Amino acid sequence: MNGNPYASPNAFAGAPALAEAWERATFIRKAYLHLGLAILAFTGLECALMVSPLPDMMMKMLSGSGYAWLAVLGVFMLVGWMARAFACSEQPLSMQYIGLGLYVVAQAIIFVPLLTYAIRFSNPDVLPTAAVLTLTLFVGLTGVVLVTRKDFSFLRSILMIGGFVAIGLIICSVIFGFNLGIVFSAAMVLLAAGAILYTTSKVLHDYGPNQYVGAALELFAAVALLFWYVLRIVMALRD
Repeated sequence: MNGNPYASPNAFAGAPALAEAWERATFIRKAYLHLGLAILAFTGLECALMVSPLPDMMMKMLSGSGYAWLAVLGVFMLVGWMARAFACSEQPLSMQYIGLGLYVVAQAIIFVPLLTYAIRFSNPDVLPTAAVLTLTLFVGLTGVVLVTRKDFSFLRSILMIGGFVAIGLIICSVIFGFNLGIVFSAAMVLLAAGAILYTTSKVLHDYGPNQYVGAALELFAAVALLFWYVLRIVMALRD
């Protein structure tokens, strides 16, 4: 008779569950490691861009016509779609990294006008204040999902509808020349918070083991959206 005759027939019953839990924990670590690297790359690239001629060029271009901002947003959305296509799990790992890198670059460029205004014309503490608030909100929302393990997949349709409404309002504000104001920014913070809950839930429950680059991209997109509108709110309150 092979093996330990005294071993319980259920001795290894929990092995598949333990292996699955270990695989999920490894995936989560990889996803958040790549999120951290994306944020570091964004920060470094932003610092380089802010001392380049790009801020003056973009401010001059955008001050000429509101439709220029719509063009910038259109290009950004197209690049974002391409980046997500590159970062999907069906692509080789090298292409996934290209997608994540492309998205980080696109976010760094589109942030230039807002950060330029914040640095040159706003209170000097708005950037650190917005960064701390964004980090606090992100950690809190992530903690809610990881502790409760609640499935927030029901937010998908809400986020899609909210995203289309936001795009429509932005287009109308440019065409008809009205200011969206702090209420819109607050609504967008709620939308970004929902995106963080939804994506974190997918990281916990849905993403496959080889989708950590794509997961990091989606988390980074939600954090960037949150930071954008938190910064706008802080600027409005401090100016």
